[in-house]
Amino acid sequence: MAEIALLQMIVSPRKEDNLARAEAAIAAHAGADLIALPELFNTSYQVSDWPAVAEALPEGRTARFLSDMARRHKVYLVGGSVPELVGGRVYNTATLWSPEGSLLLRHRKVHLFDVDIPGGITFKESDFFSPGNEVSVVDTPLGTIGLAICFDVRFPELFRAMALRGAELVLLPAAFNTTTGPAHWDLHLRGRAVENTLFLGACSPAPHPEVSYPAWGHSRWIDPWGIPTGEVEREEGAVRGTFSRDRLRAVRASLPLLSARRPEVYGL
Repeated sequence: MAEIALLQMIVSPRKEDNLARAEAAIAAHAGADLIALPELFNTSYQVSDWPAVAEALPEGRTARFLSDMARRHKVYLVGGSVPELVGGRVYNTATLWSPEGSLLLRHRKVHLFDVDIPGGITFKESDFFSPGNEVSVVDTPLGTIGLAICFDVRFPELFRAMALRGAELVLLPAAFNTTTGPAHWDLHLRGRAVENTLFLGACSPAPHPEVSYPAWGHSRWIDPWGIPTGEVEREEGAVRGTFSRDRLRAVRASLPLLSARRPEVYGL
C-alpha cells in the first residue's frame, strides 16, 4: 500500500510565494509516498500572469524546485502543472518526479479549456497554450501512474487509453470553477475511476482573493469502485488517500470492465 497526499494550496499571482507555500505543504506531508500539487500551482489561473511564469522543463526554476523537493523528502512528487516554454510554444504541463529527483513523466494538457457558458464563465486557454498529443503513463515501483490535467477528465477516451496501457492510478491536477465544478466535477471523477477501475487523485487550488478565476477546489481521492474516500472543500488543506493493489485487484475481479470490452463492435 502507498499513502497519497493531495495538497490543495492557495495559489497567488506571485511565483516565489507559491513555491514557498508549496515547500511548506510538502514538508508537512513528507511522510506520504506520493504528493501531488494543483494545476498551475506556481502561478494564478489568469492568462495575464502566465507569460512571466513560463519556463523550460526540466531546466527552469520551478522544475529545479520540484526535483529538489522530491529528492529531499524521498517522495514521488506530481508537480501540479506549470506553463512550460518550448521554443515559441507554451504548454500546460504536469510532471512526475522520483524520490531521487529524476523527471519520470511529463504530460502536456491534451484538451484545452475553451468555453463560453451562458450565464457562467468564458475562458480560452488556446489564446496562450498549445495542446499536447500524448497519453502519459509510466511504470514505477509504487504502481503504474497516469497523468492528466483538468479539462482532460471530460474525455473518457484519454482515461481508457491510460487504463489500457496499464494505469493503476491517475493523478489529475485541475482547476474546475464554480460554474462547472458543482455540476460536473464529482460526476466526472467518479465516472473515470469506476469505468476504468483505477484510483484517481484530483488536486485543485484553493481560491485566492487576488485571482479573478473562481477555483472550485474540492480536491478528492476516489477508489476503483467510484467511492470518494477523502475530500476538502474550498479551503486550503490536504486530502490523504491510500493506493492498494489488493483493492485494485479485488475491484477488477468483481467488475471486469477492461477485460469484457468488445472493441470489434464499437468501430472506433
